Amino acid sequence: MILDCHNLDGAARNFISGMDARRVFAFHGAMGAGKTTFIKAVCRELGVTGVINSPTFAIINEYSLGDNGGLVYHFDFYRINSANEAQDLGLADYFASGELCFIEWPEVVEGLLPDDAVHVFIHEKDGGERELTIC
Repeated sequence: MILDCHNLDGAARNFISGMDARRVFAFHGAMGAGKTTFIKAVCRELGVTGVINSPTFAIINEYSLGDNGGLVYHFDFYRINSANEAQDLGLADYFASGELCFIEWPEVVEGLLPDDAVHVFIHEKDGGERELTIC
């Protein structure tokens, strides 16, 4: 999927239509590739009405889906040094909650991700276009 920077909301809707019942999404990409920007768009399309921002310093942000019910947990593990640190945060409990989990910088917690986690790779292309690969 190519992310149209001019129609980010449309790209987010397309992504949501393919989510099915999957709950854990690991977003991979270089610094500045657009992970947070895309997650913000997905959250807006899901019905999050509050402030959506990068949890770089908080590590975990929780968003309410409002009238749609449910929660979104948004993780940023850029500042986490080991899988043990993530375990100490109760990561397994978040994954077992049945709520949506969007994870930036998942490489450090790769061994803790559920087997059915969806890996989303965002690559910046020439001209600022982004390419999204879902595995």
